[in-house]
Amino acid sequence: MEQLYIRSFQNPKVKALVRLKESRERRRKGRFIIEGRRELSRAMDCGITVEQVYYAPEYFGENEEVELGMRFSDFGMEVIRLSQAVFEKCSYRKSPDGLIGIGQERSQSLDNLPQSGCPFYLVVESIEKPGNLGALIRTADAAGVDAVLVADPVADLYNPNVIRASQGSVFRVFVTVGDRDACFNKLESLDVRILTVSPKSRIHYWNADLRQPIALVMGSEKEGLSEFWLENGGLGITIPMVGISDSLNVSAAAAIVLFEAVKQRNVR
Repeated sequence: MEQLYIRSFQNPKVKALVRLKESRERRRKGRFIIEGRRELSRAMDCGITVEQVYYAPEYFGENEEVELGMRFSDFGMEVIRLSQAVFEKCSYRKSPDGLIGIGQERSQSLDNLPQSGCPFYLVVESIEKPGNLGALIRTADAAGVDAVLVADPVADLYNPNVIRASQGSVFRVFVTVGDRDACFNKLESLDVRILTVSPKSRIHYWNADLRQPIALVMGSEKEGLSEFWLENGGLGITIPMVGISDSLNVSAAAAIVLFEAVKQRNVR
C-alpha cells in the first residue's frame, strides 16, 4: 500500500502529533510520542503497541527507507512520510534522527508490583525534571531493580524527555505511579524495609544492610524528601559530602546507593 506523504503543517495528522507534546493531550488520548530509532526499537521489543510511525526520507538512505517501510508495515503500523520541514516541526529534539512513533500508554498498577526472591525497589518522590526521571529509570534498569515507584509525580512519565533520558528503559522496567500513601502502604504490605536517602540522615549508605528486601526512597531536586517519608521510613541513610556542595543530582545520588546495593547483594 502506498504511503501517505504529508507536506503541509495544517494536515490533521500533523496537528494531532504536535499536540501530543502536551501532557494534557497525552493523558486525554492515552497516547505518547516515541522519538528516535533506538527508543522506538526498544519500545517494540518491550511490547509497547505502536500505532503509527512518521519519518522523513532525508534522514535515511534509499535502501534504509524501503526496509523501514516494510518493517513497520509488517507489524500492522501505519507508516507516514513527512517532508523534512514538517518532521522538524513535529520533532522534540534539536538533532532528530528522522523517526517518530505514536505508542499506547501502558498502565502498570501497584497491585501488580513484581517481587523477586529478595525484592529491590526504587521510590522517587515528586521528581520535577523529565530528564532526571528518565535518568533515574535508566539507572534503576542498569542496577536490576524489580520496579520503580513514582510517588506524587510532577513530571509526566510519558514526556518525550523522560523517554529519551531513559534510553528506552522506561519501556523495560516496571514503572508504576501513585500517591505516597498508596506506595508506602504497598511496600509495608510486602514487608519491605524502607530506606530514605537524605542529607539529614547520619548513617553512611555503605554501613546499611542492603542485602534484604528494600525500597530506596529518593526525594525531589529542590525539596528533597518530604517529612512523610522521613518520619515513616524505616532507616535514614546519607551520602557523605567532602567539597563545598551539599547535594548531588538526584540521579547521581541514586546511582551511588543502588550500586552499593548491587555490590552487597553480589558479595559471596
